[in-house]
Amino acid sequence: MAGIDQLVSRVMAGLVAVIIGFTSSVALIYQVVIVLGGRPELVASWILMLGLVMGSTSIILSYYYKVPILIAWSTTGAALLISTADGYNLNEAVGAFMLCALLVFLSGMTGWFEKVMNRIPSELACAMLAGVLVTFGIDVFNFMNELPLMIGLMVLVYCIGKRYFARFTMLSVLITGVLLAWNMGHIDTSNLQWQASSFAYIAPSFNFQAFISISIPLYIVTMTSQNLPGIAVLKAHNYKAPISASLNVTGFINLVTAPFGTYSINLAAITAAICMSEDADKNPDKRYWASIAGGVFYIIMALCAATLVAVVASLPQALILALAGIALFGTIASSLQQALHSSQYSEAAIITFLVTASDLTLWSVGSACWGIIAGVLTLFIIRKG
Repeated sequence: MAGIDQLVSRVMAGLVAVIIGFTSSVALIYQVVIVLGGRPELVASWILMLGLVMGSTSIILSYYYKVPILIAWSTTGAALLISTADGYNLNEAVGAFMLCALLVFLSGMTGWFEKVMNRIPSELACAMLAGVLVTFGIDVFNFMNELPLMIGLMVLVYCIGKRYFARFTMLSVLITGVLLAWNMGHIDTSNLQWQASSFAYIAPSFNFQAFISISIPLYIVTMTSQNLPGIAVLKAHNYKAPISASLNVTGFINLVTAPFGTYSINLAAITAAICMSEDADKNPDKRYWASIAGGVFYIIMALCAATLVAVVASLPQALILALAGIALFGTIASSLQQALHSSQYSEAAIITFLVTASDLTLWSVGSACWGIIAGVLTLFIIRKG
């Protein structure tokens, strides 16, 4: 019976991670395609390729390294592209995606990014992770203004589940949220129907201006706002992160599949944290099976891309973001605890946390990178003082 419980926990962690990862940013990818002059039908093609790539790489890396590694598309990268890619066509954008992927691959080959990460204290990495995730936790209660009964009951089910049926907590929260949203009339399925997805090849066109305007900002955002937190979440859970190898794999595969819609992939942070929690498995050495389950669900998602795009459009955004925040309660708590457990790093850790949790963005570089920089500078100044 215990074995079945563990299997269900791993599968549910992977499923929740994929649901959150998919639904929280698919609207951004839709908008990127439109900004670049593509038709709505192209969105399904991009998600088909992205899902297959993310799923296969998550399975391969997790199984090979026995570490819960989840690969995701770059959410911040998609947000960046909406504002920076305007004025470029699909062909020029694809060429820029390929050059960005090449930069990621070279970062892994040279090993410079791994060397930098290995010199950052784990307390600062945990503080940065907490800063990245805390907004999701706060949003759970912000969205109570919109749907107080639904989200309030989801939180109540979470608390009851943690006490009485811990392994099935998130499954119970998910079912509760969907049933309440359905009963309250917040889910519209009138236009849903099965649709098959297909690949669409876009020939790359290499443009120096697109390289400056798209490739470099996308590379910076992907490395600092996605891969950096992704590595931090692994370190925060005491896993040895195969940093350079992950960059090699994601960079190379991204380079090859960019003409089919893989604009940018990277190590997941927020969704990966769900696969690394105790809810996924009590044994940290077995949690990589949750990431493998997530990879399988990504592939299933890809094959159903056209239909899923329509399904997501029918769900209330508050439900999805609340589910994400509730799933991360435990990770936020443990990250803060680890970040502040040592008085030697407490000031630097709290500054890292506060800067990361802020909306600070300078030169297209997000707050996660500035949080680490602020923490390291604080540590340096205090130690020298």
